[in-house]
Amino acid sequence: MASNNNDVQIDSVAVNYLPVEMRMPLKFGAESVSSVTCIRVAVTVAGMEGRIATGWGETPLSVTWAWPSATLTYQQRYDAMIEFCRILARGWVASNVSGHPIEIGHAFIEDVMPGLLSEFNAEREEDLPHLAALIAVSAFDLATHDAYGVFHDVDIYETYNDSFMSHDLSHFLTSERDDVDFTGKFPDDFLVEVAPDYLPVWHLVGGLDPLEKSDCKGDEPSDGYPVTLREWIERDGLTCLKIKLRGTDSEWDYERLIRIGDMSIQLGVTSLSADFNCTVTDPQYVNEILDRLKTKRSDIFDMILYVEQPFPYDLENNQIDVSSVAQRKSLFLDESAHDWKFVQLGQKLGWSGVALKTCKTQTGALLSLCWAKMHGMPLMVQDLTNPMLAQIPHVRLAAHAGTIMGVESNGMQFYPAASIAEEKVHPGIYRRCNGMLDLSTISGPGFGYRVTEVERELPEAEIFSTPHA
Repeated sequence: MASNNNDVQIDSVAVNYLPVEMRMPLKFGAESVSSVTCIRVAVTVAGMEGRIATGWGETPLSVTWAWPSATLTYQQRYDAMIEFCRILARGWVASNVSGHPIEIGHAFIEDVMPGLLSEFNAEREEDLPHLAALIAVSAFDLATHDAYGVFHDVDIYETYNDSFMSHDLSHFLTSERDDVDFTGKFPDDFLVEVAPDYLPVWHLVGGLDPLEKSDCKGDEPSDGYPVTLREWIERDGLTCLKIKLRGTDSEWDYERLIRIGDMSIQLGVTSLSADFNCTVTDPQYVNEILDRLKTKRSDIFDMILYVEQPFPYDLENNQIDVSSVAQRKSLFLDESAHDWKFVQLGQKLGWSGVALKTCKTQTGALLSLCWAKMHGMPLMVQDLTNPMLAQIPHVRLAAHAGTIMGVESNGMQFYPAASIAEEKVHPGIYRRCNGMLDLSTISGPGFGYRVTEVERELPEAEIFSTPHA
């Protein structure tokens, strides 16, 4: 690999696990969850002259989202993800790749992680999915990006260019189109020139969420935060709602869209999206709901900005022609968009756009962003219910990506108390106001966490350190 004087190498890794309890359950497909564990990683990098710097990365280990299973319990899947995190930690510090974080992350994801995952799965009754592995590795990758920015005392987004990277995008990306050439292009060429401080924010309407007081069962939390959708819209001035649907009960899905659509019209919400959570296998299921809406409730149909991932996320084994759905509404890959190669396959199958997530690694999200934009695919940035530090790279990606409409952010719905320490430093990204997030407090090197100002006690970390020969 080519090198330059800006290159760094992994020196050591420290791993914390932070348990978070949800105030209300969140439904993923057939499962509901009431708690999550976040992995928080500190990566220390060293430069050529031996100087070091430390950065942070965090992501929720969202077991039910990344690893739906009819045979394994939640605990079995969770334990496997934790075990794989430790394998990744040892592998990350053993890496002898030096370079920019995109170069380090790409080399690990492409050359090291597949072998680790294959070896890990050889001894298991059910494979740890690629998506679950990406979630685990994302914390290490994010921390390396942050550390690189801290090392050079610059915003990490100022490094995605030829001044810091040794390779252009043609090293990472290819295209089957003759008119597409990544030679001489860098991620910075595909990012917005001036990232906004304010972003429209999408609220997640879960399948179990009460819409009105009459939907409440009496066991909802009484903690000072809103409970019903109506209360959330009124308190936060929401204008964008992402609606979780079942994908297995068309009448329920249709009626849910009608109820939420009517409330939206009444309260000034302007944009909706429909998320079928990978449970649909026949495009006609989605088409019939959309056609029925267009015929009977065109006002609500017109509010739907896009449809998100109705079909199984294993795109290679479920190569469904989805162009009929995309002809009706923009259709965005989410769970299926593991990396740019899956985005390429998705476009062939008729998908319109891509929903990026930092939990699939910052490196992978940026490369998918570049590939998608080069091929005319619009973008969204979707949440994994990110609390604490995980929220900051998430909203920063959205601000720099140039999405079709802001960013999804729902950590404040399901565990607002988890982020109180970070909220004191960055109030505008943990509390939505007038339908917006305020990113103006994010500043400084790396991702701009300002982590030294966050008063949070961490449990004792697991330390992984391998001296390089």
